[in-house]
Amino acid sequence: MLRRVTVLLAVVATALTAFAATASAHEGRGGDAVRGARCVAAGVSFLVQNGLIVDAARQQVDYDTIDSDSGGNEGLINTDLPTPAFLPLGTVIKLHFTNPELFDWCN
Repeated sequence: MLRRVTVLLAVVATALTAFAATASAHEGRGGDAVRGARCVAAGVSFLVQNGLIVDAARQQVDYDTIDSDSGGNEGLINTDLPTPAFLPLGTVIKLHFTNPELFDWCN
């Protein structure tokens, strides 16, 4: 349990770091930063609800399994990712700010 809490705190710290970096890069466009933060929150919620948050923090989620060319959850991520697509969580979080159209939960 302690390990899971530690990983979750690391995820939150990564999200906040990405938010701060993106918000400062888009200074003057506060609405974009707020939308990005909401998008990240929705993405983290998806990972938590599907029991993927710890694996995502460990870079053990194959995002290709939930992209638009997958059979089970078609369209949750609206792009075709390479197989396999084990992406760093920080990269995925940044994409929520820079390309929210890629994620159904951001719309």
